[in-house]
Amino acid sequence: MNKYGKVAVVMGGTSAEREVSLMSGAGVLGALQSRGVNAHAFDPRDQPLSALKTEGFDRVFLILHGPFGEDGTLQGALETMGMPYTGCGVMASAIGMDKLRSKLIWRALGLPVPDFELVDEHSDFAAIEQKLGLPLFVKPNIEGSSIGVTKVKVAGELKAAFEEARKYDRVVLAERFIGGGEYSAPILGDAVRGYTVLPAIKIEPATEFYDYQAKYFRDDTVYRCPCGLPAEQEAAIAALVEKAFWAIGGRSWARVDFLMDEAGKPYLLEVNTAPGMTSHSLFPMGARAAGMSYEDVVLMILDTTL
Repeated sequence: MNKYGKVAVVMGGTSAEREVSLMSGAGVLGALQSRGVNAHAFDPRDQPLSALKTEGFDRVFLILHGPFGEDGTLQGALETMGMPYTGCGVMASAIGMDKLRSKLIWRALGLPVPDFELVDEHSDFAAIEQKLGLPLFVKPNIEGSSIGVTKVKVAGELKAAFEEARKYDRVVLAERFIGGGEYSAPILGDAVRGYTVLPAIKIEPATEFYDYQAKYFRDDTVYRCPCGLPAEQEAAIAALVEKAFWAIGGRSWARVDFLMDEAGKPYLLEVNTAPGMTSHSLFPMGARAAGMSYEDVVLMILDTTL
C-alpha cells in the first residue's frame, strides 16, 4: 500500500473522550496494518504535532474524539502543516462539534430539529421544564459520547442537570424529548463527488437512554441494521442526512444521528465528524449492512486523503 506512504493514526488526545478514541484508534490501526499500510499510532498528548513532519508521516487518519480532535482545532493545525487528513475540514468540524450552531443552520434551512432552549444560571428552570415538557434532555454543547447528558424526568430536576452539564461546557442545552426511537446513519463522500449514505441503525438501549456505558461497554444494547423502516421512508431519511451533512460543509465521512417521533417524523440530532470505530460503534455496523468489512471502510476513509 505504498500509495499512502507513512500513515499516522492520531488517537487519544486530552478530551473527556480519550478512552473511546484509544479504542477506536486501536481498531483503525489494526485494520490498516492488516491491509499492508505502513500505519503507526500517534497520540498528541504525548508528542508534539511537529513530530508528524519530523518523523516522516505523509498523511493522518484522524480518530480523535471531542474538543481539540473533532472541533476544527487540530484540522487547522494540519492544514497549516500541509498534512492530508481524514474527516471534515476546519469549518465543518467546528460546526459539527457545536450542537447549537448545527441546529441553527438546520432550522434556518427548514430541516427538522427538536425544540430546545439555552440554559444558564439565570434561567427560569421551571418555565423551561414547562415549555419543553417532561421528560427532556440536558446536554453540554460541545461534548460527545453522551458525556454530561441527563434525562430530566421529574419537575425541579433541571437545575441539577444543568450543573452536571456545565462541568463540561459553559454552553448548555435543554432539548425536547422525542420518543419514537433513536437512529444513526453513516455517510461517506463530499459535495463535489457525491455522498453515499449507508444503512441506518436503530438503537435500543437497555438503559434509560443511550448513555456512555450503553455506547461503549454494555452488551445489552440492541442495534437493528437494517433498521426496520420501510424502504421509502429510509430513502427519505437518507436524503435528509445528506442535506444535513452538506449544510455544515461536510466531507470524507461522518455519522448523522437523528430521532423519530411516534408519527414517524425524523428530527436531526447532531453530526459526529469523527465517529467511533470501536467494536460497539455504529459506523462499522452500517458499513457491514452495505457489504463492506471494517477493513474495507477504513481504507475507503483513508482514500479520501489522496
